[in-house]
Amino acid sequence: MLRIISLNLNGIRSATSKGFLDWLPAQQADIVCLQELKAQAGDLSESMRAPAGMQGWFHHAEKKGYSGVGIYSRHTPDRVVEGLGIADIDAEGRFLQLDFGKLSVISLYLPSGSSSEVRLKVKFDFMDRFLPHMDLLYQSGQEVVVCGDWNIAHREVDLKNWKSNQKNSGFLPEERAWLSRLFDEQGWIDVYRNVYPDATDACYTWWSNRGQAWAKNVGWRLDYQIATPGIAASARECSVYKAQRFSDHAPLTVDYDWAL
Repeated sequence: MLRIISLNLNGIRSATSKGFLDWLPAQQADIVCLQELKAQAGDLSESMRAPAGMQGWFHHAEKKGYSGVGIYSRHTPDRVVEGLGIADIDAEGRFLQLDFGKLSVISLYLPSGSSSEVRLKVKFDFMDRFLPHMDLLYQSGQEVVVCGDWNIAHREVDLKNWKSNQKNSGFLPEERAWLSRLFDEQGWIDVYRNVYPDATDACYTWWSNRGQAWAKNVGWRLDYQIATPGIAASARECSVYKAQRFSDHAPLTVDYDWAL
């Protein structure tokens, strides 16, 4: 069994102070994909760099206290790909790929477009340039799992208040259609939805810090493991961990019947 966890930390130092690294060893994960580190290499403690018998790889943003992705793994990768090779995207630390034989695992942090029109344009620019990269990954002959905070709820079932959010970034028609292109045109599989096609309240992975969103479970499903069909078909169980809060996101765990 191969256990992969994905979590937007909303700051690795903040999540650590809330017990993330204490929780992690008992999960017995093989690979943990992290997003929104909000830290530079020099800010990481030894336990943040290599926790619980795992090694860590990171792609930091140039701007301090911002973005950044990482991957913890029990297994040593054959190849590490840091960034997409696109300067403005890579400056924000949004893509990290580890290859283990015929399996590639990616930690992705897709930009949020909710703070301003400028950032919404950055998000759409990223999506335009990342779509062909996803197609290249799909066609590469590798099995691939892209874990991360995609900052898009795909369907009405993926957020509590879909009617009132149709003009808000994260649930815009154009964003939802972009995800549909990944699934319907390129052939990628939304692993959680494949296992639990009808889940509603249990599927959310992010809750606003405003109001009583967490207490009332007014959430969004923004975090996905999106995979090629071979490994996607091997997924046996998916879960969102909500017993503790390390971040405004919750960890998404998938168990694959897969051997590295």
